[in-house]
Amino acid sequence: MNNNNRLFCALLYLSLHPLSALADDELIDKAFYPYRAAIPEADGLNTGMLIESDNVERFKELLDPAMLGFIRQGWTRIEVASTTSFDLHPHYVEATRKHLNSAKLGANPGEISGTIAGRPFPAEPDAADPRAGEKLAWNVKYGYNWGDSAIISPFIWKYRNMDTAEVERTIGMTMNFLNFTNRVNQPPLPAITPNPSNKFRAIYLNIDSPQDLRNTQLLIHRFNNDLKRDNSWLYLGFQRRVRRLATGQMTDAFLGSDLMIEDFEGYNGRIADMRWSYQGTRFMLMPFYNHNDLALDEGSTDSEGYRMVAFDGKGNCFPRITWQLRKVYQLQATPLNTFARHPLSKRVHYVDAQTFAVSRTISYDRQGDPWKTFTIGKAHPDHHLPINKGSGVALDDSFSMIDMQAMHCTTGQFKGQVDSEQSKPEIFSVQYLRATGN
Repeated sequence: MNNNNRLFCALLYLSLHPLSALADDELIDKAFYPYRAAIPEADGLNTGMLIESDNVERFKELLDPAMLGFIRQGWTRIEVASTTSFDLHPHYVEATRKHLNSAKLGANPGEISGTIAGRPFPAEPDAADPRAGEKLAWNVKYGYNWGDSAIISPFIWKYRNMDTAEVERTIGMTMNFLNFTNRVNQPPLPAITPNPSNKFRAIYLNIDSPQDLRNTQLLIHRFNNDLKRDNSWLYLGFQRRVRRLATGQMTDAFLGSDLMIEDFEGYNGRIADMRWSYQGTRFMLMPFYNHNDLALDEGSTDSEGYRMVAFDGKGNCFPRITWQLRKVYQLQATPLNTFARHPLSKRVHYVDAQTFAVSRTISYDRQGDPWKTFTIGKAHPDHHLPINKGSGVALDDSFSMIDMQAMHCTTGQFKGQVDSEQSKPEIFSVQYLRATGN
């Protein structure tokens, strides 16, 4: 090819692919498909190997401090699986592309405009940006966790003594999720109307067992206006009445467990309530896996043949899953009212860079000492229930909240389904609480 032909081809290519479009495409690809170019590697780390107390020092840079400590003490071990891509639904990716650069932070934390659908800030965080942490927090809030709507049923919590492995209490529940705005996949798009209070998302929980808690219900409304506090209601079955939850109750032990309501999904609160600090990007072992490939809990087999994740290790407090080496953003959240009411001095979240799932968190008490550590196991939707295949949702599939000071844990087993038919808007109302309770 002569020089004139080369020049002509170059001009033709640029006319069809402007430089700005090329830059945007590169940004989107890097944000949503980080493992297309290369799978991360670590010296000596191999698929199928076990990281245990006798070899953990070789891989300490790949673990958060709490997990490193657990393995050092022989409380648990990690089985390494190959890194796989957890592609989010293409509609969410395209919504991000369509609304690229439309999201703008306001003058104060908790203020944002231009969030229509997709990830608000898909660019790599910049350590020189004083609000980089806040942007990551907004990406978590407007992430694709459970998609536009979903249900967990059953959802089994077990309260465990970590020293004796005794199961002190088992609670069975159903949990529903619904996005009212920023919807990308399940009609109506991009929002459910009417929505006069401009709700962003709602969570509904109903206790099925034991009998003394049956029909206890929780309803949370979160708003697009982050400066507006959540509306939260609790229906107590034994009292047969609905009451509003005060703000402080979001950080109480929920139903006597090791979790606060604020802990749900990694962080279940307002952006405005925390000071957010981006602490760097690293590759870490994270609890991502294929559910159907695990050695599952045989005692949980249901009528459809579905089995839940099993637990082992110290006190049976650790999910028996595989872990992948993944790109992670370290994000610190410091409560703005630490010395007034909040029981924590900070949380350190380890956020998966592809999905923005908050899969590992360490919480510190008011004195700054490590208190609790939260693991949320994420299952690939294409290796789970048939209804979840192709959903593009990194499924919450197991959890463990460990109170390191009390030597106690609460574990969770999920049967999650991305199914709009089981999470209708009418479920997420105070009237529904009363009707269901009565």
